[in-house]
Amino acid sequence: MHATSLTRRGPRSRAVELFGLQVDALTMDETVEVVRRMVADGRPHQHVAVNAAKIVAADRDPTLKGIIRSCDLVNADGVSVVWASKLLGAPLPARIAGIDLFECLVGAAAEDGRSVYFLGARPEVVEKVVQVFRDRHPGLLVAGYRDGYWDDDDEVVRAIAQAAPDYLFLGIPSPRKELWLSRHVPRLGVPFAMGVGGSFDVVAGVIGRAPHRVQRIGLEWAWRLAQEPRRMWRRYLIGNAAFVGLTAREWWRSHT
Repeated sequence: MHATSLTRRGPRSRAVELFGLQVDALTMDETVEVVRRMVADGRPHQHVAVNAAKIVAADRDPTLKGIIRSCDLVNADGVSVVWASKLLGAPLPARIAGIDLFECLVGAAAEDGRSVYFLGARPEVVEKVVQVFRDRHPGLLVAGYRDGYWDDDDEVVRAIAQAAPDYLFLGIPSPRKELWLSRHVPRLGVPFAMGVGGSFDVVAGVIGRAPHRVQRIGLEWAWRLAQEPRRMWRRYLIGNAAFVGLTAREWWRSHT
């Protein structure tokens, strides 16, 4: 299959069906190449990363589920999703962590002479993100940036459309980012729009990532929970339990 086939919404030959969603069965390198082709194509494309919590939310919210199904590229950002895919007989090759893809794509933009726009987080955080990436990639074209606190969507959309970036990275929580992008991507006109959640905080050094050995064994969620227990306990403890239940339901359906 040629990666360009992923530039259209709908069934994709490298996607697997999981929990009623199409998830693209791609490695990190393949994903970056697909995104580069989307940017070269020039039409607006929306990316979404799904983890256990988002799959549970989509199962309960038909609007969110419809948005995910309409996205042009869907990655599994969660070891639990990869494990479930193998159990359910639709294996994914790897976890594509949102923060890792985000950083890879900024690097790809710098290499290709493409421009980026950062939207979200607190003012000092997004400013630090711009500084970090400019230090890493001298010559990076930053079309613009602004914090994640605004009242007028139209004003923000106009500013981004006028800046005409090739990549838009939106650092606000789920499901707000999925809903916001779905609503505004056509007017934004950005070839590739990606919600990155709390990744701005990670890049800026506000939140630390788990050590690589913790990531490899699939316990990065526990590290994050230990850092932000008040904010993350419901997502990880209750959400993970619900995801186990969904996986069991899907397995039962496929074996009866």
